[in-house]
Amino acid sequence: MKQIVQSLSDGRISLVDTPRPAVRAGAVLIATRASLISPGTERMLLEFGRANWIDKARQQPDKVRQTLDKIRTDGLAATVEAVRAKLDQPIPLGYCNVGRVIETGAGVAGLAPGDRVISNGPHAEMVVVGRNLTAPVPDGVADEHAVFTVLGAIALQGIRLARPALGEAVVVTGLGLVGLLAVQMLRAQGCRVLGLDPDPARRALAGTFGAETADATDPDAVLAAAERFSRGHGVDAVLIAAATQSDEPVSLAARMSRQRGRIVLIGVSGLKLSRADFFEKELTFQVSHSYGPGRRDPDYEEKGHDYPAGLVRWTEQRNFEAVLDMMADGRLDLDPLISHRFAFADATDAYDTLAGGAAALAILLEYPPREETSPAPARTITITSAIPGSAATPAGPKIGFIGMGNYASRVLLPAFRAAGATVEIAVSAGGLSAAHHGRKHGVARVSSDVSEAFGAAEIDTVVIATPHDSHGKMVVQALEAGKHVWVEKPLCLTHEERQNIAAALAARPDLRLTVGFNRRFAPLTGAMTTALGGLDAPISMIATVNAGRVGPESWVADPAQGGGRIVGEACHFIDILRHLAGHPIVDTVTSPGPETDDAVIIVTFADGSQGTIHYLTSGHRGFAKERIEVFAAGRILQLDNFRTLRAWGWPGLRTRRLWRQDKGQSAMVQAFCDALRTGAAPIIAHDELIEVAGASIDAQASASG
Repeated sequence: MKQIVQSLSDGRISLVDTPRPAVRAGAVLIATRASLISPGTERMLLEFGRANWIDKARQQPDKVRQTLDKIRTDGLAATVEAVRAKLDQPIPLGYCNVGRVIETGAGVAGLAPGDRVISNGPHAEMVVVGRNLTAPVPDGVADEHAVFTVLGAIALQGIRLARPALGEAVVVTGLGLVGLLAVQMLRAQGCRVLGLDPDPARRALAGTFGAETADATDPDAVLAAAERFSRGHGVDAVLIAAATQSDEPVSLAARMSRQRGRIVLIGVSGLKLSRADFFEKELTFQVSHSYGPGRRDPDYEEKGHDYPAGLVRWTEQRNFEAVLDMMADGRLDLDPLISHRFAFADATDAYDTLAGGAAALAILLEYPPREETSPAPARTITITSAIPGSAATPAGPKIGFIGMGNYASRVLLPAFRAAGATVEIAVSAGGLSAAHHGRKHGVARVSSDVSEAFGAAEIDTVVIATPHDSHGKMVVQALEAGKHVWVEKPLCLTHEERQNIAAALAARPDLRLTVGFNRRFAPLTGAMTTALGGLDAPISMIATVNAGRVGPESWVADPAQGGGRIVGEACHFIDILRHLAGHPIVDTVTSPGPETDDAVIIVTFADGSQGTIHYLTSGHRGFAKERIEVFAAGRILQLDNFRTLRAWGWPGLRTRRLWRQDKGQSAMVQAFCDALRTGAAPIIAHDELIEVAGASIDAQASASG
């Protein structure tokens, strides 16, 4: 199928071939009939993508600070590589979609194949969207009108926050699509409306919807118009739907408002507020969050957990429904808002029109008609334009690669190619990332169907780099299919999964399993291991991890999907302490820290060695992320962020510094591929992998009490 994507590195718009996305639980697969290019949001993305590095940095000063911190801790080369990889990620464009349901995922109620729905799906022939981000389209509403629903919900949510009453005087600043929809909705609620915009054509259009208008380029004229419009009282509410870095829209809104007026920001504006303006009038100011309550809440949008209507009357989905009701009743005039129409196949021309400065409002993309009985596009495709990657070794492993996130695509996939493996197929749930990185790294076959990696006879090894909750099941599935397995940490999330993996390994002793505990293979870890090899006494170890916070919207923070940060991330450090100690783990005890994800983990080993892991999320990002210290026999080793190794009391071992951070990823992948080629023993003993998984699960359980 075809999908529109943008490169953030140069702003280039492409219509690319991708597998159709996989349907997940709580979501629906939709065949698109029409989608809408939003000139405000999508023009900003175009301009950002086409900007040079300096202009990109100016637009995102917070990202610049993070980059400088990373340079100080990880080195320039690693930072440049990470930034380039981030800009290389393809960005799906679009969020106004209408189509017909093709398939529903588990747990979806109220929709069936054939239903016509709107969603915030991107510009693509098929999209997968969470149930709460869809709404059925009434029979009397045309596709080209229904496609305005999401933008209408943005306007409606801003209006709800402004709480306009019948007869009130409301100003709408910015008469783009959202502003013009807001004008019509306010008029439908019985409000008087003054529309402000520098474009005379847009002011004229707002006038046809019943608004008075004024030229926004003259602040004095705007204030005079607002004074006349409010009959000398000051306006009751202001909706700012403009997109600008200037502080002027907020300043003017405050100056034209009455005592206790309300100001709501729907668009983008500078936010240097004048305390005097707000203090003297007791004004309220609020920023509207997109379509309404539920936005960016993974429980609501991805898992389908609705908010009770008695407590949250207007969620984003219920706002969608309200906008569709207004369309069905004829209270929104949408035809005048459509300035351009393009066939989906000509989408790049549509974006050229948008970027070329044309007076564009809504740009409608029309998709080819699809028969109800037509088969859905394939979930596995061959990419004829794949760029050849590193030369594969004939005797090297034949890989089925599952998961194409940032780490997998930036680090693992190139490492396997460099190690001589042949990546036969790359799989991602959405299909887009697999297609993009497949082209980049010479993988000709890409898919959204994980069973392709397990079932293909030519594949002898499966690499699993998916979210943590899938690891345990996929490892067993791969072993039972007769495949060697590389799985990113953690091995699994529960003791039951761990036992299932152990049983699958016992049934297939010829297969090799490893977990991506790459820190064991870092060059400076090797120097530590060599130094410790001459000791015959217990050691004491301290691992300090400046892990940083993750947002509540991240899947890592979800105990069900991420498993908790001890199992999901601190397992790396339980493993490296196990490696340095060289003896089995006999106990793990965890003391929760003051922050939610903080923990102090004490690991005891069979020879009396002990390690303490300070896993902390409340530190500063400018401080090195990882430090490991070993105290033994009157000597000390200190490994700082896998760049510097210092030694005290170790004859012949001097301070070693690397020019760039090396956590051992490439060395581990090479060792794994070499072992598969030669039939050597597992690069990490299977018993140790099972042991570390159990210790990590116990440590997480101990932290939870």
